[in-house]
Amino acid sequence: MTETTSRQQKKILVVSAHPEPRSLNANLTAFAVEHLRAAGHEVRVSDLYAMKWKAAVDADDFPDHPGDRRLSVMAASERATLDGRLSADVSAEQEKVRWSDAVILQFPMWWFSMPAILKGWVDRVFTAGFGYGPAVPPPYAEGALAGRRALVSVTAGARESAFSDRGIHGRLADVLHPVQHGLFWFTGMAPLEPFAVYGANDLPEERVEAAKREYGRRLDRLFTDEPVPFRSLVGGDYDHDMRLLPDVEAPGTNGLDLHVRPRD
Repeated sequence: MTETTSRQQKKILVVSAHPEPRSLNANLTAFAVEHLRAAGHEVRVSDLYAMKWKAAVDADDFPDHPGDRRLSVMAASERATLDGRLSADVSAEQEKVRWSDAVILQFPMWWFSMPAILKGWVDRVFTAGFGYGPAVPPPYAEGALAGRRALVSVTAGARESAFSDRGIHGRLADVLHPVQHGLFWFTGMAPLEPFAVYGANDLPEERVEAAKREYGRRLDRLFTDEPVPFRSLVGGDYDHDMRLLPDVEAPGTNGLDLHVRPRD
């Protein structure tokens, strides 16, 4: 490894969520890991199905929580997080996120969202005191996990046109808004434009190879592409009720695009 490559070495967490190790998603995960390591980066992988990840938040996540006391998840998770008393599996995943310079989520789109096991990873790992809450910096800005980049790599069975501005499924940016804005940007991570493979249910081998080539180009730009320019909560665009101030958007802007700053 050259001195230049060493200086540019980054730490990347890939979180993969597909039950079939021979799936396109598994193929893309393996490709990303190999490609990033070949570029000199350090990569860790959380293969949630292989890990038998427990998806549901419950009192077992907080070992010190008294069994006879009502469980308030936010309060219990914050106490356990700040005291270093979360369950071992959650603590291990939080350590991976803290370690990382970038997080990649690899998943198939199921019912317009991520698989339940991945949603459970988010629910359990991004506890109060770690990803949000009064003990960490405010959301939608330089939040708790600021300084990290985040990339969604998603496969979808539908054709690309169905996820367009007039497509019946809605724009991909809108469908992924809960992940891009509600998870990544809320916690301070900088979300990149998602990478998507469409028509994924029966993809010919040549299209799989073409998708991997394009994915490789996106991975090469993981730390140089401009993130989605979501508005900052503390940047003067919102009032005290977290409502966008009038007339800060370009004429004709509506919907979720209101929360994205116009690109220069």
